[in-house]
Amino acid sequence: MIVESTGHSPESGGGATEYIQHHLHHLQWHVGEGKFMTINLDSVLITLALSALFLLVFIRTARRATAGVPGKFQAFVEMVVGFVDGLVRETFHGRSKLIAPLSITIFCVVFLMNFMDMIPVDWPPAAAGAAGVPYLRAVPTADLNTTLGLSLMVFLLIQVFGIRHKGFGTFIKEAFTAPFHAEGALGKVLLAPFNLLLRVIEELVRPLSLTLRLFGNMYAGELIFILIALMTLGASLSSGLTYVMMPLQFISGFIWTAFHILVITLQAFIFMMLTIVYLSMAAESH
Repeated sequence: MIVESTGHSPESGGGATEYIQHHLHHLQWHVGEGKFMTINLDSVLITLALSALFLLVFIRTARRATAGVPGKFQAFVEMVVGFVDGLVRETFHGRSKLIAPLSITIFCVVFLMNFMDMIPVDWPPAAAGAAGVPYLRAVPTADLNTTLGLSLMVFLLIQVFGIRHKGFGTFIKEAFTAPFHAEGALGKVLLAPFNLLLRVIEELVRPLSLTLRLFGNMYAGELIFILIALMTLGASLSSGLTYVMMPLQFISGFIWTAFHILVITLQAFIFMMLTIVYLSMAAESH
């Protein structure tokens, strides 16, 4: 097993293509002979660090919570918890003590991972380079593996909730009898393959849509920040217009940052809401 350590660094020279490739390259760990499995170490480590930060902050806030007038940070945490809990009560019609904590965790962790996109694009690779690390991508949700992993966990939870609330027999029966119904035994048998096909498509579309929606938005946001950073690089390499392009780069970066704050918050909210809706649908009987 080896850590990927080859590639082009913008500090070593090169054009826009090398600059983009360097910023979009993961720090990778190849396992086994012939790269049997490749792990994007930066995505994994940053995800774990942000998850630990979320747990530390919320657990510490809960332990220090007071019944009197709360402090500013406690009030902020209570506002987030109350907001998510209200959404769960309105959307999820079953009974489960897991839904509200799960929803808060998904929203906060996905938001933190998205928020890493607010760090200037050159800072993480520069800091990593100073520490002798060749590559570093700071936004875990701009990695398809991260969003797919989150979506697969939601997919597994959907199946668990369906079996737990309906029972295994009813869960399997619904796969063959919904959405099309028939009165006679022959009609049920004829419709069963179509119902099963639609059920399989429905179940597969859910994690796929969650994966691609979050990944697509965050990858596009990261790429736009890189392209904005290229304004002065491209000017200095071509015509010496660095100082002319700097104000335009600053204005463009400010506008996109302000807009992207809405994007990262909205994407975390959508991922959480769709999870609640899917789990609510899994707990309901046809």
